[in-house]
Parts: sequence; C-alpha cells; structure tokens
Amino acid sequence: MNSARISFPAPPPHQDRPLILGSTSRYRRELLQRLQIPFEVVAPEVDETPHANEAPYRLAARLALAKARAVAGLFPGAVVIGADQVADLNGLALGKPGNHERAVWQLRQMRGQTVVFQTAVAVVCLQSGYEQSSLAAVRVKFRDLGDDEIENYLLAEQPYDCAGSAKSEGLGIALLASIDSDDPTALVGLPLIRTCNLIQAAGVKLLGQRRATQ
Repeated sequence: MNSARISFPAPPPHQDRPLILGSTSRYRRELLQRLQIPFEVVAPEVDETPHANEAPYRLAARLALAKARAVAGLFPGAVVIGADQVADLNGLALGKPGNHERAVWQLRQMRGQTVVFQTAVAVVCLQSGYEQSSLAAVRVKFRDLGDDEIENYLLAEQPYDCAGSAKSEGLGIALLASIDSDDPTALVGLPLIRTCNLIQAAGVKLLGQRRATQ
C-alpha cells in the first residue's frame, strides 16, 4: 500500500488510535485480520542486512523494532506493529530463501535438526511515547527428510518468501516432527498473543462494544 495515500488525523483522547501493520507479509496481514479490528498496511523501508556476528534472536528483535519505528515516523499518531522472523539453526541465521536452490540448501541443513524460529513483534506510537517489543521462540524439530521429499515439497508449495523454507500452516507441516511454542501463530510470522498484549497496552481496544448480528 502506498503510504502517501493514507492520512490519519490525531484521534480525540476517548477514541482508539489508528492501527497500522508495518509489513509487506501477506501472512502477517491475514493473521492480524483474525482480531477483527480495522488496520492499514504500510511497507516499512528498512535495511534487513544482518550485522556482523549478530545472533538470530537479536536480528529478529532489531528488525521488528526498526520496521515499527520507520512506519511510526510517517504516522506519529498511529499504533504501529512491526515484526520479523529468523530461523536459528545452531546459531546460524536462516532468512527467506528467495529461490528454489537456496530453499533446497536450507531444508537439507535443517533435516533431522531442531530449529528455533525467533519471531519478534514490536509496537510503537510516537505521539504517546509507547514503544515495546516481545520475542517468541518456537522450537521446531524437522524430520530426517529425503532429497525427494524436499524437492516434492518445494515444487508443491514454493515457500520462497518464508524464513526457513517451510509453511507450517500448509503442506510444510508434513516436514515436521514436533513444534514447541507458547504462542500458536508465532511460527506463521506474527505471535498474536503477544501482539494483543502490546497493542492493548498502547491503547487499542480489541473486545469493545460490537454491533449485534442477526
């Protein structure tokens, strides 16, 4: 969405602040829609290059906050959500593969291994001075996959825009032996339990008065 077309006046004190998801991820957008509250989507302009020797969890946390801050700078009266996910394979950061060959390499490295998907969320509102973040670590055990299983999966689902080359909400669940998480949607890219806590603390009402349906 083109941010230049969005204009949010500062709301009166008794009203919710506008909510913005600072992300280009359709998976995060679909997850946030589950909360049934209005929000806009704005693409953050952030350099996602890792720093030298940066731990995967630090990378995820830094980028989530950077994305939220970048969009909040454009809309200071809004509550802005930023998020990022990095797959941590024994300290090696695995991001989005981007293409088939890279995805094959990632899944071959992860087969039979336990990978920690570090999923960070940050919420920023410049006008109120609110800035908080949280990290959800999801431990995922991959099956000992054969090369043919990896190839068939990638051709079927083409998860080249997903950190770690697997969509757990789709066919990618067949690649896994177990998932250990305290925030069920974190592996998809946005930990909704943590997100709810953060945006409510920032002043967004989740379960206010709603119109009755017949």
